[in-house]
Amino acid sequence: MSDIIHLLPDSIANQIAAGEVIQRPASVVKELMENAVDAGADTVQVFIKDAGRTLVQVIDNGKGMSETDARMSFERHATSKIQTANDLFALRTMGFRGEALASIAAVAQVELKTRRKEDETGTLIRIAGSQLEKQETIAMNVGSNFAVKNLFFNIPARRKFLKSNETEFKNILTEFERVALVYPSIAFSLRHNDTETLSLPVSSLKQRIVNVMGKRIAQKVLPVNIHTSFITISGFIGTPDSSKQRNAAQYFFVNGRYMRHAYFHRAVMLAFEPFIPAGYQPHYFIYLEVNPSGIDVNIHPTKTEIKFEDEQMLFQVLTSAVKEAIAVPGLEFDCEEAFDIPVYTGQPSTVEPPRISIRTDYNPFKENRSYERPPVDWQQLYNKQTIPPPPAAPKEDAVNHEVLQFKDRYLITSLKSGLAIIDQRRAHIRVLYDDYLQRMDRQQGVSQKLIFPEIITFTSKEATVLPCLLDDLAFIGFDLADLGGYSYSINGIPAGLENVNPIETLQDMVDKAIETGCEVREEIVEALVLTLAQKTAIPYGKSLSDNESQSLIARLFASSSPNYTPDGKGILFILSEDDLVKRFKHPYK
Repeated sequence: MSDIIHLLPDSIANQIAAGEVIQRPASVVKELMENAVDAGADTVQVFIKDAGRTLVQVIDNGKGMSETDARMSFERHATSKIQTANDLFALRTMGFRGEALASIAAVAQVELKTRRKEDETGTLIRIAGSQLEKQETIAMNVGSNFAVKNLFFNIPARRKFLKSNETEFKNILTEFERVALVYPSIAFSLRHNDTETLSLPVSSLKQRIVNVMGKRIAQKVLPVNIHTSFITISGFIGTPDSSKQRNAAQYFFVNGRYMRHAYFHRAVMLAFEPFIPAGYQPHYFIYLEVNPSGIDVNIHPTKTEIKFEDEQMLFQVLTSAVKEAIAVPGLEFDCEEAFDIPVYTGQPSTVEPPRISIRTDYNPFKENRSYERPPVDWQQLYNKQTIPPPPAAPKEDAVNHEVLQFKDRYLITSLKSGLAIIDQRRAHIRVLYDDYLQRMDRQQGVSQKLIFPEIITFTSKEATVLPCLLDDLAFIGFDLADLGGYSYSINGIPAGLENVNPIETLQDMVDKAIETGCEVREEIVEALVLTLAQKTAIPYGKSLSDNESQSLIARLFASSSPNYTPDGKGILFILSEDDLVKRFKHPYK
């Protein structure tokens, strides 16, 4: 029998290795931006086309590379960051393993232009599928220009499994923000399909957070600052009243590198626990500075998971730092925006009293007034009236029975099958969900115009999902006008939302859409409708009249699924007659 084990060709080995590092276009953006930061750039420009499928281009004004270094940078495990194994525990740079460019070149067509300050000319290198196609001398500015085209062109299966453009660009934005939030001293910009998405000038850390997350967070953050012998913790946390049920901005950075850490997240949540409702999540932007010898960043291919030497000690320090920031909020003034304060000079000014004129001859009883009532065609008026059809007959005969409201939370009534106990809020959610879903299916949402339109401003990440939401929002009844700059005017809201904050409602719906994604339209429609139903349903503790209780039960049993809410929570419990007999059965007759 012949031997069956053999070495893989370099091209195949590189493609396999690339699968760990380059999972999607966002991975390319992350690696190239980190390289630009390591090169000492103070300006980084990112250009995207077709959510990274066609082009990912990163231009920086860093120190550039020589002709030899430019060619060597595409070889696997070629790096300038480490020389020995001990260097792994003294890292101060973003990249170090020498896998990024080799992995990108294995699955894309790459063009690199680079020049150092001391060189008169630069170098152009073109590589496709790990194969060198061209290398020549060119004229260019100092820095590097990476253009990654047609990602996964030689692996059709990988390219086929990329998500929608909205989802892929949302992931690109996430990676872009993670790097930009660490380096406020570097100017970043991002353009997608020739449209500027983000432009972040050099600023303070707080201003960088506001520029990335939106102006509405500016007055909703508290500073965190603590220094010990083994760790420095700085950054900002959101105020308790700014917490959200989903999609809160939560970032940990250690030594300038983004990380995920469930244990430290629990430390923050423990500090916030007394101040926020159950199920809510706070915002936080926390920066940790520790000795590199006390952490291991080499335990995950994307370096987003980091191992600390003494996590329990850090847990306690982090919890204390957040608690202190919440308990002692400081007064902050934004000095970047000047304002004028009127100064009293001490010189009194002469003020003339108002002048009024009085009609002394006015007598309301002698005024000659005539009123003409406009003619009304009553027959035509009645012909225009549309009488809504009565609700569908319930599947049970509960509407004709007496309804008891218990604790302003439950409705109790009798059915043929027994005694029904109904959660009134969940019942209303089911009824509203079916109603909104029918409106969307018919594309006939009833909109109530606002006398004073509201203005809502989204973040760049939230704006990426809006294209797949606008039509459905209109079908429900939202009338939105694009004002530019991710701002929209809310001119109309669905009928029945008069007592609900439209900005908060829209924000919750967009957050739910981000959580769901835009891959399957049915899923995103259901998520939108469920969020709207939950926002507008009657709260617990609301007293209902007999007519309101009867109507709610009738509409519930006429719904598609009266037993469960759209997210699977039970609505009613039926206590059968047999159960009652068994409960009150006595051994003696």
